[in-house]
Amino acid sequence: MYDAAPENSVDSRALRQACGCFASGVTVVTTRTPQGDHGMTVSAFMSVSLDPPLICVSLGVGSKMVSKVRARQRYAVNVLTQSMRTHALHFAGRPDEELEDLFEDRHGMPALRGAAALLVADVVNEVEAGDHLLLVGQVCHIECDPTAPPLLYHAGQFGGLGA
Repeated sequence: MYDAAPENSVDSRALRQACGCFASGVTVVTTRTPQGDHGMTVSAFMSVSLDPPLICVSLGVGSKMVSKVRARQRYAVNVLTQSMRTHALHFAGRPDEELEDLFEDRHGMPALRGAAALLVADVVNEVEAGDHLLLVGQVCHIECDPTAPPLLYHAGQFGGLGA
């Protein structure tokens, strides 16, 4: 049995660069509180289980979104289309004043108009993982346009699928 903690000799910038080699989709995680609707761009999203239907998002423990999702115990994952780059930047902390009337109500949650997919989930588990919190949610509502071209993120840049 190995019980000693390994020495951390991994450079965080090198880890970020290596993980940036993995292309991912781009999502905006949203929730609703008495103070209003909230959203945050998140690329760390995954399917966990089909039975039961579980998904997971990873949020930085210092993000404002953690307390908002914990208060509601529900979140929505909006999968962005290739044309929603400005939305990704807006919810990543670079507000765009030209974006208006972004949300519509779906299953009691704020949903981005024009998203490729929407998954609404109730939080069923939280896992502390270093400087992030993994929020596992049981999916209770799904909407999807499988023909919508996805927005991708790779090596610090947004892009799309090639022809």
